[in-house]
Amino acid sequence: MLTDKSCGQDKDSGIFLLGVIFYKSSRGKIRKMSRAKRELIPGYSYHITIRCNNREFRLTRLECRQVLLYAIKKAIEKYGFKLYALCVMSNHIHYLIEPKDAEDLPKIMHWLNWYTAMCFNRMLNRTGHFWEKRYHSSGFPTTDTKRALNTLRYIHANPKAAGVQVGFFYDFSDYGVYDRLGDDGLTTWHPAFLSLGETLEECAAKYRGFCKKYRPRPKPETRNHWGSKLLAGIKPKKRSKKSSPGQLSLWWEEWEEVTPEILAVADQFVFANAYNPRVAGDILQSCRGPDPGPG
Repeated sequence: MLTDKSCGQDKDSGIFLLGVIFYKSSRGKIRKMSRAKRELIPGYSYHITIRCNNREFRLTRLECRQVLLYAIKKAIEKYGFKLYALCVMSNHIHYLIEPKDAEDLPKIMHWLNWYTAMCFNRMLNRTGHFWEKRYHSSGFPTTDTKRALNTLRYIHANPKAAGVQVGFFYDFSDYGVYDRLGDDGLTTWHPAFLSLGETLEECAAKYRGFCKKYRPRPKPETRNHWGSKLLAGIKPKKRSKKSSPGQLSLWWEEWEEVTPEILAVADQFVFANAYNPRVAGDILQSCRGPDPGPG
């Protein structure tokens, strides 16, 4: 057994150093142990969670969310997967995905995370890792109705559980297309949802009632890590806003609007899922500035 300390050694199995497992090869060399391979099974739905690095609130900017929705649209076109649920929070994202081919899941997430990280770092004028660690995934048979409905509800309840929304409607969650049966251009209704009734209206009514019964579980208290009391009194130095001479100019500084193609994808999603599409439209328009009108 490896020790559970942050840095330790076991005579029989190997070395556990700062959360990374190493082992000694037959030739006596210390090698890094590879990560466990994900279990990918055809016909499974996968609940994916991905967080911003250091759990920073990097997804609050409207333009970032619009680009994310556009990236998801392009990923669906590229890999042909089914997106059953989506919820974009301020520092993490929930997906419920069924890949066309089970082996495509890592490719889908790699492409999505790579594309969005490149865009967001450029938009936010930052460098380094944007997403934290590996994405978390848990799979279950798409035919498992109970598990699927509970997962759908959990994802759609995230804004309510976090205190962001009073109800389930949320501009950047696809609960709206399950409740109002609209088309947001990205979501496919899960078979478990379609099994709730003989008509779509009956399915929506039963799912709406199922969601109203949801009671979020309290999250465990934040754990204190070593040095937390010592580091609490240390104030970090303010970073200089001066850019390095070799740094390329940020295109976002020169162009304050995303492309019409991106806006079209984002607008369709928001209008289909917002609690009040008219109010959502007014907010989006105010963010873009006044309409210049015909020249």
